[in-house]
Amino acid sequence: MRSAPTATVPPTPQTPVRGTAVGRWWRRFGGRWPVVATAAVLSAGVAVAAHLPADAHETASPGYGRDDLRRDTDAVRELGVTGVQARVTTGSGRDLVAASGVAEVGEDRPVPRDGYFRMASTGKALVATVVLQLVDEGALTLDDPVDRWLPGLVRGNGNDGRRITVRHLLQHTSGIHDDDIPGYTTPREYEERRYDTYRPRQIVARAMRHRPDFAPGDGWGYSNTGYVLLDLVIERVTGRPWHREVRDRVLTPLGMDDTYRPGRAPTPRAPYARAYQLFPSGERVDVTRQFLPDPGAYVSTTTDVNRFFGALLGGELLSPARLAEMRRTVPVDEETNVLWPDGRYGLGLVRRPLSCGGAYWSHEGGDGGYVTLNGATGDGGRAVTVSMSSALGDSPENALGQERAASALVDRALCGAPAGRRG
Repeated sequence: MRSAPTATVPPTPQTPVRGTAVGRWWRRFGGRWPVVATAAVLSAGVAVAAHLPADAHETASPGYGRDDLRRDTDAVRELGVTGVQARVTTGSGRDLVAASGVAEVGEDRPVPRDGYFRMASTGKALVATVVLQLVDEGALTLDDPVDRWLPGLVRGNGNDGRRITVRHLLQHTSGIHDDDIPGYTTPREYEERRYDTYRPRQIVARAMRHRPDFAPGDGWGYSNTGYVLLDLVIERVTGRPWHREVRDRVLTPLGMDDTYRPGRAPTPRAPYARAYQLFPSGERVDVTRQFLPDPGAYVSTTTDVNRFFGALLGGELLSPARLAEMRRTVPVDEETNVLWPDGRYGLGLVRRPLSCGGAYWSHEGGDGGYVTLNGATGDGGRAVTVSMSSALGDSPENALGQERAASALVDRALCGAPAGRRG
């Protein structure tokens, strides 16, 4: 996720080299994987099943309990993920919490049950919430053209900020080509690029080198650059750094004290599980030490992520009208539908169907070796987050298998069904 760096930190001799990121799929949601790999899965019709332990049917009890969550985290770990932590939060009783695997390869130290991890593109939901709060306050509208707030910035090669609205940016319907900041596809590239950093306007300028993928509103295409532009819009509207608005409007009011931007720290705070990338070469590399671009740089915990989605969908952060706007969705593209079957995208929120009927809301993220899936019911009364400290980037099949196994965990936890009964 890097190109012409503005700052470089020399690696220490003890720092392991890092592996390729998960690819164009997870690159688009905060991670990386060559788009050709995705196309290969689409054309081949690869079917990847999320396997459960053989005894899931025999030991399940009525309702979804701690043993079920433990079996589901074990199932994810058995795919080759080094560490998994998951939390289910409901309106009554204590959270269900489970962890599986180790915090570091070669050590017996268990995965922290509420350890820190990079939330990557889950941070887009924070940014979208602040934008919609500003709409509630009358400071801007969803139909404002980007050019009103950032005159002349989105221009060139057919890009035109006079035709792209705030709504387009939030919903990934702007047509702006996703940023082309180089990621890493080999351990050597990880070593070379892990400390590269970019200013927001550098990221936008790189995107402006490309023609739009489609006319504004005429398609759907995930664009990290669109959310970089939203950060800049927030700053122009409020006169304050966008991340301070996130802190003062969302994190502090909800008591999300464990969600923060790491600044110049290349690792999360302790406790955390080390992050690993499995490359197409088969090499597994510790990729914990690196910098990520905003808004994907946020570090969080399963407790805080569940608290956020529960409060958002429970109506604590937005007016009913704005929350309804946020939940007004459009279909995703064919490539993304492989990851999110029948998924739809709202304004910084993803709607996915539940196997028990209805749907849930989420925004997953993956980058820097951490992959996080989450979800909450429509009223925010039940939320789940699963964080994995490995990205299985050795093949499209394994990447998709990891995604689907974690999605199955989220589905069962939200449906309240034991492992083996649903999914």
